[in-house]
Formats: sequence, C-alpha cells, structure tokens
Amino acid sequence: MKPGSSLIKHYLQFKDLRAQEYAYLFERTRTIKTRFKNYERYQPLVDRTLAMIFEKASTRTRVSFEAGMYQMGGSVVNLTTGDSQLGRAEPVEDSARVISRMVDIVMIRTFEQAKIERFAAHSRVPVINGLTNEYHPCQILADIYTYIEHRGSIQGKVVAWVGDGNNMANTWLQAAETLGFTVHVSTPSGYEIDPSVAGIRDTGCYKVFDHPLQACEGAHLVTTDVWTSMGFEAENDERRKAFVDWCVDEDMMAVAQPDALFMHCLPAHRGEEVTAEVIDGPQSVVWDEAENRMHVQKALMEYLLLGRIG
Repeated sequence: MKPGSSLIKHYLQFKDLRAQEYAYLFERTRTIKTRFKNYERYQPLVDRTLAMIFEKASTRTRVSFEAGMYQMGGSVVNLTTGDSQLGRAEPVEDSARVISRMVDIVMIRTFEQAKIERFAAHSRVPVINGLTNEYHPCQILADIYTYIEHRGSIQGKVVAWVGDGNNMANTWLQAAETLGFTVHVSTPSGYEIDPSVAGIRDTGCYKVFDHPLQACEGAHLVTTDVWTSMGFEAENDERRKAFVDWCVDEDMMAVAQPDALFMHCLPAHRGEEVTAEVIDGPQSVVWDEAENRMHVQKALMEYLLLGRIG
C-alpha cells in the first residue's frame, strides 16, 4: 500500500469519520468491552504492531493504547523524542517513511497538528492522533461513548463546555456537527474558541455564553479541562487569574438537567477547574470515561486495520 493511498484511513481529527462510522464504532466498542468484562479472549490483531510516538507526556494515552493493543493480540513499540530521530534532525516525512514500513499502525501524541498531518501524508499505515495542540479526537470518542453508555444517544442533546477554548473544545465542536448535538461554550475573555481551527461549517452546532452558569442551564453533559494545557505552562499564573470564575461547581450542575453527567479528560486539579464535590460526586463519570479510552481505541484500531467486522 503506497503512502497517500485512498485505501489508508487515518484518524487525525474527529471529522475524519462520518456519523455512520461512529455508530459502527460505538457498537463495536460495546461488544469489545463486554468481552473484556467477561474475560473472553478476543485477539483479532495478532501479529499486528502499534508504534506509539510521544512528544508530549502521557498517562492515560499510553496505558490505554498499550494495554488495548496487547489485549487485542498485537504488540507495541514505544518511542519518545529522546530515544528516536524524531527529536533530532530527521525530517518528519523520513521518519514516517521508515517507521510505517516496520509497523502496522501508528499513534502520535505531539504539539502541532501540521506535524501529524505531514507524518500521515508519508505513512504506509493508518495514523491515529493521540493528542495535538488543536485536537483530541480519541478523548471525545471516549466521552461520547461514555454518554451513550449511561444515557443513550447524544443526538439532540446539549453539552456544556466550561473553560479554555482548547483542543478539547475544538473537538467537541466537530463532534457536535458530525453527530447532531449542541455545545454551549463559556470561556474567559481572551481564551475563546476559534471556529476556523475547529473547521466546522455549521455554526448552529454551538452557542457562546459569557457566564459559565448560563452555559450549563439545561445541559445534559457538563465537561471541562485543566486551565493550563501542556505547552502553555508559562501562562499558568495569568490563566489562574483569568479562569477563577470558570470552576465547575455544584451551582452549575444544579442548573443542568437533573440527570446531567459531569466529565473531565484528566488529570484534574480539584479546586481549580472543578470542585471536589462535583468530580467526586454522584453525577461524575470520569472513571468510566477514562477506562473507555481503552475500549473505544481498541474498536478504532480494529476498524482502521481490518475494516468492518461481520
């Protein structure tokens, strides 16, 4: 299979797949997770190798991909910029040409989206975005599956995004446009979302609110992220001041739907972007959400490597 071939399907941002493909992935996730919980051996990826390339540190991304690939019968090669040529002078394009001749699928967690796109353009195998500055599709894939698992279809529902207009927010907008729900966005001044970065066509899939309490009114899901994402640590003090009113608390959850869920991609800072009462409270599903990263990624790798099953 040649680099750039239309037969290669990458997952670089949420809008790379259609609604019908997501319906299939969520159903496969349910089946794969059920087998896992029942201790049923299921290894369709025997003799397949996943290369994981980390330019940003990770806990959940590494564990979920590595454990998931082993559970599916495959093997894993873990690379960081410290022990590969990616952190030195070799062009991304050359690294892609070499690595993709030796493995079957690649996951990259890096900074600029442009870098992962350059890698994918020269890869002979599928490439998955494990996180970039602009997007975090695997996390939103897990979040939406978690919502479906607890509450059913997310179509027509309202998701409240409280906090930074970051890669998570961009990906929620793409998901809303793709799957037919609405995002209520509230960010501090100067940290707004940029619809052009999200690359959405339907501006009706989101609404902007000055106050986070307003964004949470009637929401079926309330979600947030840390105030300072990786790569922006120099802005930490400034951000702590700007975001002080964007802490998801019990008042915000009280104006959401009575059965609203709370999610956070983790790691979380209790007392900053969310109170302990909320993240550790009865509406929080953050631990299911974290586990589901592994299950949705298993379904995703199966789909990218084997196509539809059955």
